[in-house]
Amino acid sequence: MADNARAKKLADLIQEVVAEKLQRGIKDPRLGTHVTITDTRVTGDLREATVFYTVYGDDEERASAAAGLESAKGILRSAVGAAAGTKFTPTLAFVADALPGNAKAIEDLLDRARASDARVREASSGATYAGGADPYRKADDENDEDTASE
Repeated sequence: MADNARAKKLADLIQEVVAEKLQRGIKDPRLGTHVTITDTRVTGDLREATVFYTVYGDDEERASAAAGLESAKGILRSAVGAAAGTKFTPTLAFVADALPGNAKAIEDLLDRARASDARVREASSGATYAGGADPYRKADDENDEDTASE
């Protein structure tokens, strides 16, 4: 079993090699400049690597990029094996990264919260307190009321 530092180092190398190979070595038009490698994770035994990627474009371009990555998997694994120099080259699995979708959902929620805050601020701009500025009785107020009623 390899240690975590070695797995992290191999993951960084795989990310660099795959990105470089996609940029310069593979002539597949489905991959082009639209694919970005965002992260790579390697299992503890260094046998399997998961490569996370994002695709700039619509759903059709994402689907074609996924097909292009699957077809180029062997070439990319060979490039990783040549660069890593390990006894066993890890198998590559490509997974579309959900980060951009999650970030957009969070931004939409924040925009809705800002709009709601603005509506509340606008509605309360001319409002006054129902019981005065300080609706709580103080000890001095009770004494003043007791002496006034006598």
